[in-house]
Amino acid sequence: MILFDLDGTLVDTAPDLGYALNLQRELHGLAHLPIEAIRPFASHGSKGLLNIGFGLTPEDESFETMRIEYLDLYDQVFTRSPVLFNGVGELLANLQKSDIKWGVVTNKPRRFAAPLIESMQLRTTMACLVCGDDAALPKPAPDSLLMACEQSLVKPEDCLYVGDAERDIEAGNAAGMKTVVALWGYIDTTDKPATWGADFAIDHPSELIALMPKTFN
Repeated sequence: MILFDLDGTLVDTAPDLGYALNLQRELHGLAHLPIEAIRPFASHGSKGLLNIGFGLTPEDESFETMRIEYLDLYDQVFTRSPVLFNGVGELLANLQKSDIKWGVVTNKPRRFAAPLIESMQLRTTMACLVCGDDAALPKPAPDSLLMACEQSLVKPEDCLYVGDAERDIEAGNAAGMKTVVALWGYIDTTDKPATWGADFAIDHPSELIALMPKTFN
């Protein structure tokens, strides 16, 4: 089975995440940020977005209030314009044709992840969807990945986990899976994916099919 992170790996959600952040900045009398400045932080959830948008960290007194405000704004726009990354649609079709199971393991809360996937008509071909609030601990802990294996009746050692953030690779490795860095995702210029400990790094989704026999035969 191939398991995917959602934001920055399967689906480009950065425009909508950034749109909500700029709505929030507008509410607080701040100018909009260009999407290019927001995009590298789109895989880091509200924590990363509030940091780039307002310089806030979870230790700040106003962080939780601002986080709730941001999520309420995002709730209004999160299905505005998500798109599959180039090559992902063809990859998923090839997996289905080859009878290879696939699923999603994301730190995105289920209130957003499930409707987003439904809106993109992906749910019918998926083996599982595990969200950040489904397991005891989100990534980088392996709990959500192991939950996906249990739901899909697949052993961790028979899985590839594909993600665009260091915590994805850390979680996949901890779960005993082979791990793949999606270099097309939300990777900042300061990130060093070569040091994350992944088994593979690929530039395009089409390269995953070629990895399957190399990994499991």
